[in-house]
Amino acid sequence: MTQPVPITTVGRYVAPTAVGFADASGDLALVTALAPLPVSLVDTQGLPPPSPPPPPLSGTSTESLIAGPYVPKRSMPMHLQLSGNWQGTVSLQRSTDSGATRQGLTVGGTPWASFSGNANEPVWQETEADTSFWLAITLTSGTLSYRLSQ
Repeated sequence: MTQPVPITTVGRYVAPTAVGFADASGDLALVTALAPLPVSLVDTQGLPPPSPPPPPLSGTSTESLIAGPYVPKRSMPMHLQLSGNWQGTVSLQRSTDSGATRQGLTVGGTPWASFSGNANEPVWQETEADTSFWLAITLTSGTLSYRLSQ
């Protein structure tokens, strides 16, 4: 490094901290608004770009039904939207055998992703391959619009 890098502290009791990188000549270059950290997207060994998420599972219902399957991309959060003027319950169910067996989600043994009113939130992130999801909709009245997406 040819010249000292000036770092100004607000008071004598603050330990200065700075982020820098090696510039083209190997000297320290501080990260600033005019000199941001140099990053770029790179082609990882010629792999194709990632595929888009699956189309949403969506619809409107006035009666009880099982909607699905929804097969998500792994490691991406799933988002559930429930709207309308309805009464009943909607539960997200998970299957590892193409829907032959479906189980409600739990966290710490407590039911999870089970709703009795309108919702708009992330509900699950799957890491296991070949897992499908279903909405168990039990309506007692009204019209429900639902959308499960990534």
